Formats: sequence, C-alpha cells, structure tokens
Amino acid sequence: MTRNYRQGYRLFTSNGILFNHESPRRGETFVTRKITRAVAWILAGKQRALYLGNLDARRDWGYAPDYVAAMWKILQHDGPDDFVIGTGEAHSVREFLDEAFGYVGLDWKEYVKIDSRYFRPTEVDYLQADASRAINILGWEPRVMFRDLVRVMVDADMELLGLEAPGEGRKILAAHHGPWHRWEDQIISMEG
Repeated sequence: MTRNYRQGYRLFTSNGILFNHESPRRGETFVTRKITRAVAWILAGKQRALYLGNLDARRDWGYAPDYVAAMWKILQHDGPDDFVIGTGEAHSVREFLDEAFGYVGLDWKEYVKIDSRYFRPTEVDYLQADASRAINILGWEPRVMFRDLVRVMVDADMELLGLEAPGEGRKILAAHHGPWHRWEDQIISMEG
C-alpha cells in the first residue's frame, strides 16, 4: 500500500520492514523477555520452571534502539524507498536459552519445560533478514548483535529485581551507543 501511494500520488512514503527488535522494555510475554525475566526470577528464588514451546524456531533478533536509528535514517534519506531492517543472523530459541542461562552460570535444561500450549499452529520456523539495502544505501548497520543483546536483557531483568548483574550489558551499551543511551531507562518494567 505504501508503494502504491508513493507511485500513484508521488508521496514521500517509505517502508521499514523491521525484523524482531528486542530490548529489556519488550513485553514479558514475548519469548526473549520471557526467558531473560525467568533467568532473573530463578536466580531470585521466585520461579522454579520456565514453560516454552518450539525451541527450534529461528529468528533474526536485533536491538530495538538500533532499529529506531534505522527508521530515522530511512526518513532522512533523499528519496522514499523500501528497506528491510535486521541483523542478518538467525538464532534459535534454544540458542537464546544457552546464552541467557549460560551467562549467569545456569543450565537451562534444569529449568525449561516444554508445554504444547506454546506451540503455534502456523509457526514460521526460520526468519532471517537481508538488510543489505539499508546497509549499502543508508549506511546503517546493527550495533548490538545476538550475544550482546541477550546480555543486555539479562542484566536489565536482574537489576529490575534488585539482583547484582554480571554487568556486561551496561558496558555493551556504553560501547555501542554512548551517553545518549541511558542504562537506567532499560531497567523498567513495561508491564505496569
């Protein structure tokens, strides 16, 4: 529809097709946040098990503020166009579990239970972005990749509960986003 309006009415309309963009502010029912929140709650002794569905689903998970930077670049571009935004990497839910639990020295296999209620009947098994146009035309590229994203999210969820986090998340954001990106803004609950 955006392309139709752009071509038909000569409007400056662009598409930004954003693959999964995550952060500590992600809703607690989304699998990434469900996992990082569970890590913190398990460490705090408030949760014993984490119930999930398909551990083999693969997604291109990127850091939400990186995608906001891409949106800004799309709007600053000289002409309207269509861009895919993502990291170009696909990782499974199982890999996310490995990173999140492993980061704090836990074995996820001791805590994760498979529950058929969480399997989606129309699951797309593999999603991976090709952001080459955004990289080449806009000069955009993701700064926070998968492993670092998981650390940012785990640290924030631990701090949200008052736990001492390993601290790599804060360092990662300082290195990739500088002073405009305040760590304190990451450790708030979006669930009210």
